[in-house]
Amino acid sequence: MSPTSTVTQLADLSHFGRHERANDDINSLTIRQHISDSNNAVNDDQAPSDAVEVIPDGGYGWTVVSACAFLLFWINGYSTAWGVLQTAIVKSPQLHANVRTITFVGSLYMACMVAFGIASVRLMRSFGVRNTCLIAITLFGLGMIFTSFTLDHLGGLFCITGVLVGLGTSLLYTATNSLPLQWFSSKLGTANGLVKAGGGVGATVLPIAAQALIDKVGLQWTFRIFGSLILITGIPCALLLKERTRTGQASRFDWSMLKNVPFLALAMAGAVGVFALFVPPFFLPLFASSIGLSASTGAGLVAGFGASTAVGRLLGGWVSDRIGALNALAITALVNCLSMLAIWPVSASLPPLFIFAIVNGCANGSFFVGLPTAVAVLAPGSAAASISLMTSFWTPGYLLGAPLAGILIEATGAAEASSIEPYRAAIFYAAGVGVLSTFLVVLSRLRLDTKLIKKL
Repeated sequence: MSPTSTVTQLADLSHFGRHERANDDINSLTIRQHISDSNNAVNDDQAPSDAVEVIPDGGYGWTVVSACAFLLFWINGYSTAWGVLQTAIVKSPQLHANVRTITFVGSLYMACMVAFGIASVRLMRSFGVRNTCLIAITLFGLGMIFTSFTLDHLGGLFCITGVLVGLGTSLLYTATNSLPLQWFSSKLGTANGLVKAGGGVGATVLPIAAQALIDKVGLQWTFRIFGSLILITGIPCALLLKERTRTGQASRFDWSMLKNVPFLALAMAGAVGVFALFVPPFFLPLFASSIGLSASTGAGLVAGFGASTAVGRLLGGWVSDRIGALNALAITALVNCLSMLAIWPVSASLPPLFIFAIVNGCANGSFFVGLPTAVAVLAPGSAAASISLMTSFWTPGYLLGAPLAGILIEATGAAEASSIEPYRAAIFYAAGVGVLSTFLVVLSRLRLDTKLIKKL
């Protein structure tokens, strides 16, 4: 072979090699691009449901917030109106029961409302929030109607008014707590505030409506009218509810959070704090009667308390977004216990009692906004389940908080008294519980960061 032909062959081989390498490079680039596109597609499909960037912070979320607010209108409105309803039940000639026993009926209802939180989340995950809430609103409305037929039977009151109504409201309450988490992130405090404000409006309207209906049509028809209205207005609201994503990871509690001191302190703060939160609305009508005020004035005080909770919820949500949920919650807890320590014990006439109802109502409403918002900050990956678990810790407080105050009132003879002196044992019991709750909230906040001016 000649040198010339050898050089030519080498040149051809070199060119062939370069051409093959170029083809390999192109093929490799194409494959890498395809893999990259596939990974991006997978990542898009598997984006975490709690990722802040995929939460719309509005849109249909405002419709969901409106529907949740209206459902909470009935839940919180009925809870607050129970103080008026139980006063009428105690005075009813058909049922001979004391205030302590009837208070337990209302407390059982509220305990059931929070006790089934985790089970409610699982039901919504299995059947969807819309179907679950349709069943819940039906139980709630029919339970109120059935209550009208059991007012002369104590066992019926416990089973229907306590358990059945409590189960229905538990499903609804869980939905109103968890759905805003799917639609809002940076505006979560405001969204929660609007939802809870609906409950505050109900707490304003229903005590007055209950007293007016009792005076006009009697106690039985009051329950029937409330139950019918719950069905007529609640079913359309349930149909408007929509999940942005089916509750999945967010509905599974991260058990490692039980080793987190700030989370545990916050959970204990809520569990302790609710022992005191329903003492004022449950006993303001009875307290007002003991200092010579009329039944309508007592209902008006409860309505003023309810209106203040609406303001507190709106304000609490706004403040949570501005200074941080934990900071707002600490301020709320402090105002709550100070109002029971400094104002209520000296409220021997209408003006100071009205001031107490307003101040304590604002703090009460803000508490129910700040706590779930703070939980979402501490456990963003499992917020719905964490909130439901935390509210289940409220069961003892909801069940025993107001009845313990009722036992103290009955033991001191306050129910038949004509002054505030015998009520002070119950008042200071509620205030002491509030102080302990405040300490636990502050502990949770400081364990996260000792800088008080930091937004948390």
